[in-house]
Amino acid sequence: MKHGAEVIETLSIVGDIPAETPVLIAGPTASGKSALAAKIVARSGGVVVNADALQVYSCWRVLTARPSVEEEAALPHRLYGHVGRDQPYSVGHWLREVQTVLAEGMRPVIVGGTGLYFSALTDGLAEIPATPAAVRALADARMVTEGNAALLAELDSVTAARIDVMNPARVQRAWEVLQTTGRGLAAWQDETAPALMPLDSVVPIVLRPQVDWLNARIDMRFDQMMDLGALDEVRAELPFWQPTRASARAIGAPELVAHLRGEMSREAAVEAAKIATRQYAKRQRTWFRNRMKQWKALDPATF
Repeated sequence: MKHGAEVIETLSIVGDIPAETPVLIAGPTASGKSALAAKIVARSGGVVVNADALQVYSCWRVLTARPSVEEEAALPHRLYGHVGRDQPYSVGHWLREVQTVLAEGMRPVIVGGTGLYFSALTDGLAEIPATPAAVRALADARMVTEGNAALLAELDSVTAARIDVMNPARVQRAWEVLQTTGRGLAAWQDETAPALMPLDSVVPIVLRPQVDWLNARIDMRFDQMMDLGALDEVRAELPFWQPTRASARAIGAPELVAHLRGEMSREAAVEAAKIATRQYAKRQRTWFRNRMKQWKALDPATF
């Protein structure tokens, strides 16, 4: 349980952020990041900038908990829902778009749960050659037929020790880099370009909720998503569904697709989606704990 002094500290941190200083807000899914970002922008100005790899896709709003149409209209928002379902999009694309947003001159409040985006932003990003379509297609096919472990086994040891090996997207990306360039992803990362927004130039906040609190929020939010039309959103996407696409990694989408195809009941699909969301949140918490030790940690239950 948080004490009163800690609650006051949390409110003070948010209230004392200078209006011109960029703010980064990271945290696991359903932890209240977007609400905090909106609160800061509403209070002292700026623009809310998305740092979530799935909220960029135009085909998802409800299922990825993207800000609503009304929320996006109420405050300046950037990099939400602007990428097509089959459009290539990487951390490099995102970082270049952030540069464009910064050129607009508004103070950015960058918020999301994709740790790799924040690492690229604050530590820099290696300029890795693009993956050819043939290599991507082979990787997609092997992920379907052989799974994550097969590609992981072929990575160089340095890269395998550095990436999130439980995240299929990260494993596939590392495998594609190795196949395309003949060099491991870690070797490319070691030749990283200067950071766009070093930590000492921003206010970096990472939300670290208690696990039980977060899991209850995850379950409640998914129920709300269903009430808001998540199933209809997935039904509209069904004619275009390709499970190997990056956009198909929206948490809950595979489970609801399975329900719509008659492969599981609605209740089973919802429960499976909640479990998948909790597992994803656990991976996020591990990333933030290991990679964001210099960030200011806040418990979202206190605000």
